[in-house]
Amino acid sequence: MANTRNLQQSFGGGEISPEMFGRLADAKYQSGLALCRNFITKPHGPVENRPGYAYVNTVKDSSKKVRLISFTYSTTQTMVIELGAGYFRFHTMGATVLSGGVPYEIANPYAEVNLFDIHYVQSADVLTLVHPHYAPRELRRLGATNWQLSTIAFASSISPPGAPTLVAAGHTADKYTYSYVVTAIDSEGVSESAASASSSVDGNLFETGATVTISWVAVPGASRYNVYKLQGGLFGYIGQTSGLSIVDDNISPDLSKTPPLYDTVFNTTGGYPGAVSYFEQRRCFAGTINQPQNIWMTKSGTESNMSYSLPIRDDDRIAFRVAAREANTIRHIVPLTQLLLLTSSAEWRVTSVNSDAITPSSISVRPQSYVGSSNVQPVIINNTLIYGAARGGHVRELAYNWQASGFVTGDLSLRAPHLFDTFDINDMAYAKAPQPIVWFVSSSGKLLGLTYVPDQQVGAWHWHDTDGVFESCAVVAEGNEDRLYVVVRREINGNNVRYIERMASRQFSDQADAFFVDCGSTYDGEPADEISGLHWLEGKTVSILADGAVHPQRVVIGGAITLDVEASKVHIGLPIEADLQTLPFAVQLQDGSFGQGRYKNVNKVWLRVHRSSGIFVGPSATELTEAKQRTTENYGSPPSLKSEEIPIVLTPSWADSGQIFIRQYDPLPLTVVSMTAEVSLGG
Repeated sequence: MANTRNLQQSFGGGEISPEMFGRLADAKYQSGLALCRNFITKPHGPVENRPGYAYVNTVKDSSKKVRLISFTYSTTQTMVIELGAGYFRFHTMGATVLSGGVPYEIANPYAEVNLFDIHYVQSADVLTLVHPHYAPRELRRLGATNWQLSTIAFASSISPPGAPTLVAAGHTADKYTYSYVVTAIDSEGVSESAASASSSVDGNLFETGATVTISWVAVPGASRYNVYKLQGGLFGYIGQTSGLSIVDDNISPDLSKTPPLYDTVFNTTGGYPGAVSYFEQRRCFAGTINQPQNIWMTKSGTESNMSYSLPIRDDDRIAFRVAAREANTIRHIVPLTQLLLLTSSAEWRVTSVNSDAITPSSISVRPQSYVGSSNVQPVIINNTLIYGAARGGHVRELAYNWQASGFVTGDLSLRAPHLFDTFDINDMAYAKAPQPIVWFVSSSGKLLGLTYVPDQQVGAWHWHDTDGVFESCAVVAEGNEDRLYVVVRREINGNNVRYIERMASRQFSDQADAFFVDCGSTYDGEPADEISGLHWLEGKTVSILADGAVHPQRVVIGGAITLDVEASKVHIGLPIEADLQTLPFAVQLQDGSFGQGRYKNVNKVWLRVHRSSGIFVGPSATELTEAKQRTTENYGSPPSLKSEEIPIVLTPSWADSGQIFIRQYDPLPLTVVSMTAEVSLGG
């Protein structure tokens, strides 16, 4: 019988599928895990149990699903919007925005069944919302408790003048007919109205001193007016004024500038867009029911101006249809260095044929791949796009590849298909700091995490569960961290409820500040042995961390619990069970077998941990040994967090795998940096 030691230096491979257990030579095998449940893989290799979720509020109507949307007003002001059936509510810094002591809300027209198919994009303090069954709308922040939802008007923001009055002077013969129209320009000088009705007068402007005076009635809100004269079938520009009249003394019209024409768009059922974004100072829409492969881009520098001219000008609105082999709806518009269109069966790149800005006459559309996207709104990470595949429930990345001279897509779920097969992705969000993690809500009710650093080839999967079902997620920056908000459906006191909860920070200096409970809350005040106000946890067994020490679990009765001893800082919430399991033992042997085909017994494990406590290790989940940590701490004080290598002798257990199981079910932190195992190999 031979003993051998094996060092696992990194866990950066994340959880991989049992179907990968035979791929011993795979690059990710040596750093992978068989189980990574409620642990987070860090980009540089360690794993840490996830922090808990603090209770924020109960949704307005727990019988209906809600969706969370992030909103960033400034670097210091962010919101999570609760998008429910018929209403919006707002949450920030772990609390609900109140008005008059009750949650502030405004109405919306959306039905529950449509909430997760709404696509959105934010610009400054305006959130654009689109869905194929509803006219596109803007949610505008006017103040913390002053939000406005309005339907977008794609016509001109200013009305045209009435038909101008024409007065001819100095004419001796009526040899020609002269026709004119007038347009109004708004106070910001951005929007120009459609042309007025035309007026005509006979005369001969080629005569010396002959003139035509064009006058009109003022338009409310207009700052200036443009005047156009008919020539060759087009009205060409002859002048601009802030007054109410202009004199034509035979001015030659500029036919390169003509009155704007406005498309009638997005104003009927079946004609509402399902995708929206911004690109090159244009707001872009696509994917209506009647025209699924069409895309519309507003006039350059405007939000809703869908005007164009004859002849076409470079800053006119753009409207075109993607000519594809199959009729598939454009589901997403994604602005990277180039504009990407994701349909249900393909990915397209929109560029300019001359490498300049996209214009109505230079636009070019080329296919990049034929995979297809789901309807879940994708996320952008640096210059890489993460999106759900149209079929199969997998997650894919799309990034530019210079060798292919285009965008190439890859399957991020390849090594962990067991987390995705037979399930769908329902929602996703991206957190940049403190760890770069893409969060996914699966139809399985689990929350999937992908630690993702594409430039370092880091893509590690981990999954998270709780006493309930995850339904939606959103991430906003709060302070120096990106904070994850989730909607969780739980059963509390015999009732199904939906809670909004916020992931706690793991950046704490004092052990008493460690928050590792779900749906939890913190008491911080004078020492007390009775904690009340826990009505949302009624009837549940809760874990407790009191002044940094693990307290025996309690059942919440009447919204309160009683402690054995008084404490001044108490974290109370649902228990979290975090599990970690290594892959089947593999080490290079002289016979080339990697130890396969032999029974194994893990005798001893050395865990190098960082700021950790409450460690249980064993060959399986049912044979765990606690790593004793109390040393010189005073009686009545909790064991200190350890940052060292801890030896643990395990319960003997012969098996074919030689795996190691680590569990943390106390409300305490655990970070595993590396692990050395002493393994006996049998015949």
